[in-house]
Amino acid sequence: MSDLQISLLGIGVVVVIAVVLYNGYQQRRLRQRLGEAFGEPREDVLLEQRREPVPAARIEPQMDAAPAPAASAHTPLPAAQPPSAPREPPDAPPAVANIDEAIDCVAMLGSDTPLTSAQVAEVLSGVASCGRSWRAAGFNSGSGRWEEVNRAVTGHYTRLRLALQMANRGGPLSAVQLGAFCDALNTLATRFSAHVQLPDTDTALAGARALDAFCADVDVAIGINVIAAEGESFSGARVRALVESEGFKLEPDGVFHLEDERENTLLQISNQEAAPFLPEAVSGMTTQGLTILLDVPRVADADRALQRMFELGRSLSVTLKGRLVDDNRAVLTTASMDKIRQQLKDIHAAMNARDIAPGSPRALRLFS
Repeated sequence: MSDLQISLLGIGVVVVIAVVLYNGYQQRRLRQRLGEAFGEPREDVLLEQRREPVPAARIEPQMDAAPAPAASAHTPLPAAQPPSAPREPPDAPPAVANIDEAIDCVAMLGSDTPLTSAQVAEVLSGVASCGRSWRAAGFNSGSGRWEEVNRAVTGHYTRLRLALQMANRGGPLSAVQLGAFCDALNTLATRFSAHVQLPDTDTALAGARALDAFCADVDVAIGINVIAAEGESFSGARVRALVESEGFKLEPDGVFHLEDERENTLLQISNQEAAPFLPEAVSGMTTQGLTILLDVPRVADADRALQRMFELGRSLSVTLKGRLVDDNRAVLTTASMDKIRQQLKDIHAAMNARDIAPGSPRALRLFS
C-alpha cells in the first residue's frame, strides 16, 4: 500500500468519527429542547385506552343517597361550603291528594331534575290507564311543598307519589290492574332517567282482598217502606211536595237526597217501583210505594239519621194513608226498630275497630 492510500484511509476514518460525534451532539441538544418545551415524558395514549377498566361496585336504584362516611382523625375536613337547597322529604303528608296508605297502593317516582309538565301528564295518563281510582301528589322543589297533582298540572316536580285504591264497591284491586300500574311506572322511569319505588305485588293484592272482604261484611243499607193501601197509589206531585218540605232534594239520578252540612247524603227516598222519580216526569207519576234508605257505612251520625228515618216513615205513612213496613212487607214495630238499631251499632263497632269510621273520608272512598 502506497503512502497516498494510507493517508486517504486515515482521513476517511477521521471524517467518519467526526460525523458520529457531531450526530450524537445534535441528538442530545434536540432531546434537551423537547424536554424544556413539553415537560416530563408521558405514557402512550393508545396503550392507556387499551387498559381494562376496574368495574365499580353495583348500587341498586334508590330514592335517597347513602350518607357519606364520617371523616377519620387522619382525614382533613373539607372546606366550608355554602348551604345547599333543602333535601326533599321522603314521603308526602297523608292529607295531600287524600292519599291514604291504609286503603291505597302507593308508588314513588323521583328524579334528580324536576319532571316537566308534559312528563308529569304522561305519568298520570299511564296511571289512569290502569282502570282504577287513583290519586297523585307531587313535591314542588320551588315551593318546597307537596301538592295535589291532576290532569291540569302545570308545575314541575322532583317526586311524584302515585296511588291506586285497593278496594271499593266494584271489588278489590286486581292483579291485572296492579301489573299495568307497575309496568307503566317502570317504563316511564326508564324513559325519564328517574327512580321508582313500587309496592310488593303479593302484599298489595293480599291486602286488597282482605280489605274488600271486610267492606263486604259491613256494607249494609237499612231500608223501610211506605206502601199504599190495596187499590190505592201515591201521587208523584204530592210525594215530591211532602218530601221536599222535609229538606230532601230530587237529584238527576231520580232519587230524593237529604244531605248534611258537608253535602254528604244522610237519607234517600226512591220509588219502590222500577221507574225513577225523574224531575221532568215526577209530577205526572203515581207509585205504589216509597223506600227510605240509610247507607250505613257512608253516614257519620247514623244513629240520628236512623231515628230521622223512622220518624219520617211514620209521618209519610200517616199523611199518605199508607203503611210502614220492612222489606218483607211486615209492619214495622218498636221491637223491629230496636233490632235494626242494634245491627247498626254492631256495624259501627266493627268499622271503628278497623279504623274506618262511618262517614269518614276513608269510608266514603271505600264505599263508593
